[in-house]
Amino acid sequence: MPDIDAALDLLAPGVYAWIQRPGGHGRANAGLVLEADGATVVDSLLTPSQAIPLHNAIAELGVAVRRMVLSSSHIEFVGGSSVFWTAARYGRSQTSALLDQPPNLAGYRRLFPDWADEFDDEFTTRPISHTVDTAAWLSPVVCTVPTGGQMAENLMALVPSVDTLFAGAMCAFGTTPNAFDGNPGAWADALGELAELAGTIVPGIGPVGSADEVLALQAYLYACVEAEGNPGGIPEGPWEAWTDRHLDEVNIERAAMLAAGDEAVPPSMLRLIGLA
Repeated sequence: MPDIDAALDLLAPGVYAWIQRPGGHGRANAGLVLEADGATVVDSLLTPSQAIPLHNAIAELGVAVRRMVLSSSHIEFVGGSSVFWTAARYGRSQTSALLDQPPNLAGYRRLFPDWADEFDDEFTTRPISHTVDTAAWLSPVVCTVPTGGQMAENLMALVPSVDTLFAGAMCAFGTTPNAFDGNPGAWADALGELAELAGTIVPGIGPVGSADEVLALQAYLYACVEAEGNPGGIPEGPWEAWTDRHLDEVNIERAAMLAAGDEAVPPSMLRLIGLA
């Protein structure tokens, strides 16, 4: 499996981003907020092998992880949750329901071949222990913010005292998003509100950014809707330099299917995971 190139980047006193480099699907980010009673972690990365270095870096700070916010049920955000087995796990009701289902191990191996060996019969994720479907203070420092679009239900973590939002799965900067079970139009709408929540935005994938990167992602998602099913219908834009552009087909197809009232997983995504 690949070496892990990541570190805790200090954003403000007690607030860190764990950024994997290079960013991309399979190399997601996590967040860390230190508080009086311990730490809050946002997302748990793809696999235990990715999560263990994060766990060790937190241990070196001399704190225990008390809480974990999971922004999505997609495996690149929850796959390392077993490493933080003592933490309370907060997520949306949809995330809770999906994590209670058996994992699609064969699909994960196809999507993330560099880590295929970890998706064996022993692989497991930790279930949600606390569902969060309204905005609430998780602690004196961290506020959870429900949203949606990447899936029907997503969850973010806001640290107002330092003007920082851990957007998790709702933001991918420099990488093409994957809306195979989301709603590109609703996702784009939600990003308009997201961009106003904080000056510093930590995406689930890619480098730390701000409203500019959010607006670029929003424009891309609207372009997927406006393509009306045409795989070549996205105009030129900042996404020309993004990675994983093969996901254009998935996002455009998903938007067109939703417009026609079809909520099934796009055939283009089924092909990527070997089911079509």
